[in-house]
Amino acid sequence: MSHDLKTFLQDEYAHREERLSGSDLYSVFNPAYLYMVQQRQRQELALLRRHDIDHLKDKRILEVGCGRGGILSSLVSFGARQHLLHGVDLIHDRVVGAQQRFPAMQFTCADGQRLPYAAASFDLVVQYTAFSSILDDHIKAQVAQDMRRVLRPDGLILWYDFWLNPSNPQTRGIRPAEIKRLFPGCRYDFRRVTLAPPLTRKLAARSWMLCLLLEKLRLLNTHYLVIIQKQEPH
Repeated sequence: MSHDLKTFLQDEYAHREERLSGSDLYSVFNPAYLYMVQQRQRQELALLRRHDIDHLKDKRILEVGCGRGGILSSLVSFGARQHLLHGVDLIHDRVVGAQQRFPAMQFTCADGQRLPYAAASFDLVVQYTAFSSILDDHIKAQVAQDMRRVLRPDGLILWYDFWLNPSNPQTRGIRPAEIKRLFPGCRYDFRRVTLAPPLTRKLAARSWMLCLLLEKLRLLNTHYLVIIQKQEPH
């Protein structure tokens, strides 16, 4: 990726960490964050089961934009084996932090446009809110292309990203039509999930049931959870 993008991401993450210092916004002790994580995980498991994955113990998994490894660690709680888990991130400090937290996993500081793996290396390739931080359309297309390259023919891409985030002008939401352009010639299974975080933060401590009911309506949900699968050749 360009030097400008790397600098932008470093600055954005540094500002975010400074802004959130001492905050419990992303702590599981915060009822709203716990609600969002648990609901997302329920949806993930349901979608994987729908696509005939009922265990992860033998799956080789890559996360693009892994940060400090939080999503990969959640896959361990689903039964994935740490030595089969790989993560790449453009920011060196985040990769170092991830490797220190999870020494049995394998983390690499790498450009998502040129993933350091052979073709057809992974059963599952994961991206969580990485693409919405890439504002350059060409770079997004190149990252998507390399994700397809390293995916096995019968493998799956698991995508989670928002389509709307008016509170952060440094990101850009991605709708289904754009996802289809990024991954042409694939099959897609879309789920609109995650009740708008500002609303969840107001309601979760008072009523999880109300959050569940509103989320089920989908009108106020801000993210798409998607399974992307290569089309089998005819």
